[in-house]
Amino acid sequence: MKALLCTHYGTPDDLVLTEVPDPTAGEGEVVVRIHAAALNFFDTLIIAGKYQVKPPFPFSPAAECAGVVESVGKAVTTVKVGDRVLAYSRYGAAREKIALPAAQVVRIPGGLDFDHAAGLCVTYGTSYYALKNRAGLKAGESLAVLGASGGVGLAAIEIGKLMGARVIACASSAEKIAFTTKHGADAGIDYSKEDLKEGLRRLTDGRGADVIYDPVGGPYSEPALRAMAWEGRFLVVGFAAGDIPKMPLNLVLLKSCDIRGVAWGAWTERDLDGHRGNTAQLLDWAMQGKLSTHVHAVYPLAEAAAALKAIAARQVMGKVILRM
Repeated sequence: MKALLCTHYGTPDDLVLTEVPDPTAGEGEVVVRIHAAALNFFDTLIIAGKYQVKPPFPFSPAAECAGVVESVGKAVTTVKVGDRVLAYSRYGAAREKIALPAAQVVRIPGGLDFDHAAGLCVTYGTSYYALKNRAGLKAGESLAVLGASGGVGLAAIEIGKLMGARVIACASSAEKIAFTTKHGADAGIDYSKEDLKEGLRRLTDGRGADVIYDPVGGPYSEPALRAMAWEGRFLVVGFAAGDIPKMPLNLVLLKSCDIRGVAWGAWTERDLDGHRGNTAQLLDWAMQGKLSTHVHAVYPLAEAAAALKAIAARQVMGKVILRM
């Protein structure tokens, strides 16, 4: 089978497309023939050795996929050969087949195609966990989403609206803000033209945002924290801007607010039942047409380098899919 391999840390151009042996299903495992795999920003980091997860070489990037169960190992009762499934694998999905613990795969309901199913796990899973489990977002609260047109940002907007929040999209261009309003954002701030802190205060009548969802970091985190409401919750999701900010803790004291980490991947390992329950809810919303699972572009596996470069350049609105 074909697999995209990272044989040493480097750039997307250093990845190699080659033939590797087919996997086999061990006890409690299934082999999935992958139809679509989704890429995320952290894939640009994992191949450069800059991510907290450092797989042994050689490995494939891509942490989520959708496909068909091709074989099952002993003691597997939850899925069967021929089932359409999606899975979160942490890495390794940029290939034609993958062996995974059966507990990590979830059946895809009829009607949801592989491209959209593949992009559901990480972005929507992260955003739902962040807003539900970490922030305890309540109906009527204000939610500010930084990097709002990216995969996790767009997911946070759609889920925030489903949870009854007033959503403020924060992004780096008017085009991106317009895109987010089509997906449910109530208001927007183009922080390439307007000060983020002042914009958030303006759109919340001076009160500040109850919840801030920050997958960007860099120079935007502190201004957003300065526009936090009393007893608000600041969600640390990632650092797409590249720099990890050093936050003044006096702001946390003065606003009596919380800074809460969102380690979704680690949580899925510690609370598998909770992860499967959240995924079931997301699939239900997707089947009802309440989640767009917007696909920005689809690339063949051989053009994965171009896909990763587009993500690194922040040119993507929604998800990027690799099709086998």
